[in-house]
Amino acid sequence: MSLNALSLTEAAAGIRDGRLSSVELVSDCLKRIDDVDRDIEAWAFLDRDHAMRQAEAADDRRKQGEPTGPLHGVPVGIKDIFDTGDMPTEFGSSLWAGRTPRRDAAAVARLRAAGAVILGKTVTTEYAYFNPGKTRNPHNPDHTPGGSSSGSAAAVAASMVPGAIGSQTNGSVIRPAAFCGVVGFKPTHGLIPRSGALLLSRALDHVGVFARSVDDAALLAQTLVGFDEEDPDTRALARPPFVDVAASEPPLPPRFAFVRSPAWKHAEEVTREAFAELVETLGEHVSEVEIGQSFDRAVDMHRTVMEVEMAHNLHRDFEQGGASLSEMLRALIERGRKILAVDYARALAGSATLNAALDGVFDEYDAILTPAAPGPAPRGLGSTGNPVFCSTWTYLGTPAVTLPLLQSEDGLPIGVQLVGRRGNDARLLRTANWLVKTFGIRGRGSAAPAKTHARRAKTRSGR
Repeated sequence: MSLNALSLTEAAAGIRDGRLSSVELVSDCLKRIDDVDRDIEAWAFLDRDHAMRQAEAADDRRKQGEPTGPLHGVPVGIKDIFDTGDMPTEFGSSLWAGRTPRRDAAAVARLRAAGAVILGKTVTTEYAYFNPGKTRNPHNPDHTPGGSSSGSAAAVAASMVPGAIGSQTNGSVIRPAAFCGVVGFKPTHGLIPRSGALLLSRALDHVGVFARSVDDAALLAQTLVGFDEEDPDTRALARPPFVDVAASEPPLPPRFAFVRSPAWKHAEEVTREAFAELVETLGEHVSEVEIGQSFDRAVDMHRTVMEVEMAHNLHRDFEQGGASLSEMLRALIERGRKILAVDYARALAGSATLNAALDGVFDEYDAILTPAAPGPAPRGLGSTGNPVFCSTWTYLGTPAVTLPLLQSEDGLPIGVQLVGRRGNDARLLRTANWLVKTFGIRGRGSAAPAKTHARRAKTRSGR
């Protein structure tokens, strides 16, 4: 096996045990980038010499017996909306070309403290919104990788790096992870600090992670969670034991609530067929559940909050460089400026009511089972796809994870999204691991650039 194909957990263990050096791993990842990124273009900034210097320093610290962290010497990718004190951070916008911050974002600082090598900055859409970047889908370059964390998802899927971080204000972790066939995890709102990252919406912005397994996502997320005095939505809590809980056996077999949600009308036929087969496969472990008419306006309320807060937070760039912004971003800001305060306040308050309405579901079921996107990645690079299957869960701030369990007949991944109760992130990851392990389904992982074919949409296990 090539070193670049190692999971994040395997790589960290190999370096920790002395079976592998950071220099060897980073070198192999850089070679992989040289081999495949010409067709994918996942990176916004990459300095190979700087990456190797970080790897050499990590190996030197280990040889000298200095303390090492859980990600010591392991390379990770950083979405280009997180400040990095040693690399440019440009937000996917020409307005910020060449911007080099003075210090790291909180998430980046925590990765460095854990020993990670910051390999480079991954491509984001403009201001982490809808206008696509240059990245293409590793499974088929004629299809979108999703957005806005397009580079992070594609880099992990193509085995250029074992893990990466991104952000989600609507569907920007779950959707690209689903389209690229990797695990994407969006924790509970406020669990991972966002200070030093591009601010779009305080109420909706989440930091998320990309990996090739649930265990790897748990390790990355556990490294990042915690209180940060610069992020008012974080709390002083003990660090959640994501890794141990995710790897443990649930006391009882999990039960899933299959929720079509109001977004189901957007589901493509291939998704409808694939989920029908998945539900049949799960048998007694799943029941179809209606969440009620009160959720019908969740997507609209999400949109209201997002447009108002983005209009507020991007007002300076709009005023000073509006001509350089994409038409779709300018239109969003203009809409946000026209929304009445009473409508914004109503939308902001609605999330608490809907979260309370979900308590009955989570009292009976371990996770909600629902699509991650309407279908596989759409053909064409002019759009990043529809985030409608993510909007409600982003609005509610609930933890969500997408698993590459399904595929279309032409080999494009179809993500299965699991949603948990707020604060029950570790249990959600355990449930996700159970689903993957029990049904023998594996994510595409390192085989991302290859295409496989099947007669019809099906589970990875062929069930």
